[in-house]
Amino acid sequence: MKLRALRGATTVNDNDAGQILEATEELVRAVMERNELAADHMVSCIFTCTGDLDAEFPAVAARRLGLGAVPLLCAREVDVPGSMPRVIRLMLHCYAPDGSEPRHVYLREAAALRRDLEGAQ
Repeated sequence: MKLRALRGATTVNDNDAGQILEATEELVRAVMERNELAADHMVSCIFTCTGDLDAEFPAVAARRLGLGAVPLLCAREVDVPGSMPRVIRLMLHCYAPDGSEPRHVYLREAAALRRDLEGAQ
């Protein structure tokens, strides 16, 4: 097994707790499915949100998916002028089989952030 960091991002339309939880759940599920991960493969997960999202912690969605034993952290993304608004990002540290390719996941409007990652949408 190899220690790996997986990246992903998604967006929401409004600073709404329900939307933040729904989008984060969708993102975490997609990262897990595309990388064939189980909770016991996960080491930790860092979530960031742009400064316009503060209605809920994205980690709440991960806990609702059964990741309560995985160390989770939420932080604020750097506020760069002109950057995409209402973005939730994650960096998931996990163990993956040697030779497997990382599958980063960018959903919704966040797909525009990493067009260079083929298959990340």
